[in-house]
Amino acid sequence: MSKKNTAIFLFDDVEVLDFAGPFEVFSVTNELNHYSMLNVYTVARKKGPVKARNGLSVNPDFGVQEAPRPDFLIIPGGIGSRAVLGQDDVISWIRASACTAEKVMSVCTGSLLLAKAGLLEGARATTHHEVFDELAVLAPNTEIVRNERFVDNGQIITSGGISAGIDMSLHVIEQVYGKETAQKTAAYMEYRCV
Repeated sequence: MSKKNTAIFLFDDVEVLDFAGPFEVFSVTNELNHYSMLNVYTVARKKGPVKARNGLSVNPDFGVQEAPRPDFLIIPGGIGSRAVLGQDDVISWIRASACTAEKVMSVCTGSLLLAKAGLLEGARATTHHEVFDELAVLAPNTEIVRNERFVDNGQIITSGGISAGIDMSLHVIEQVYGKETAQKTAAYMEYRCV
């Protein structure tokens, strides 16, 4: 089995746990399996430091132009997602990546970027509880789900805010690699799914 490219998108004012939670889940799964399953990397609009929410500086591995094509694409949220809505090159990259990705996942307001890319059309989706109305405006043909931690449409999976991204990521690990692998990852992380 070849390693699955797992891209996590970063941008200024990204919510830290939105990207760090999924990063931990996929990275721990890989570590516990002798680094044989996944190639986890970060991507930003351009290579260079990204200033996450509350001042954490992160150095993405790639800019969107040179990033490897992802099998798994994770789009986190945060207040900075609103600026990304106006970045046509990033939205085009998300849309193009989704054409070949096995799974496209969003955390929190990352769902707004999936909506802008047209990926939620006719689907069910969730997001941070304070952003349901905003998502409804961007995705009028999407059923907004308000009472679930994550919503799985098959290829496209959206999650609620912040910590819900961990639940979604463990769900994907279970789908792709089996329940035992997901349970081992959660146990290592000392994470109890809700």
